[in-house]
Amino acid sequence: MSTAQKIPAATFKTRIRNEALGGPNPFEWKDLSSDDVFKGKRVVLFSLPGAFTPTCSTSHLPRYEELYEDFKAEGVDAVVCLSVNDAFVMYQWGQHQGAKNVFLLPDGNGEFTRKMGMLVDKSNLGFGLRSWRYAMIVNDGVIERMFVEPGYSDNAPDDPFEVSDADTVLAALRAAKAA
Repeated sequence: MSTAQKIPAATFKTRIRNEALGGPNPFEWKDLSSDDVFKGKRVVLFSLPGAFTPTCSTSHLPRYEELYEDFKAEGVDAVVCLSVNDAFVMYQWGQHQGAKNVFLLPDGNGEFTRKMGMLVDKSNLGFGLRSWRYAMIVNDGVIERMFVEPGYSDNAPDDPFEVSDADTVLAALRAAKAA
């Protein structure tokens, strides 16, 4: 995908808390569409290979969480972290990370990631099919800017983390606003 393109239509299988259900597992399934996530909003989405993985857990998600209010100040309505993980894993990772502001969006089937052209084979790490690391700014469902890590390939020998980080995306938002 490139800039000025509409993001693909996809369905995300999420779990939401519903206290009325009671018990130890007060969650229910809720499907979210691409429109639910992006329509009528300016969204920063960053995608990463997997919950609980080292770079994703120590740097990628925590820095977006830390800079959340700065993103809001630049006119961003939502910051979304997407991973080809199921809703249960994303929920537990969010709990473990103490994520309060960044919305963790499970792409368990890899549907959105595949349609974005970002699904890669990471079998060399035992991960199977996962997302390549990238970020994007989306305005009302249209991609404004992409930040794709270099070296995109199946079974890449490394996992670059140079351009999809929170500071780079925030700097781009500020530069665009100043221009």
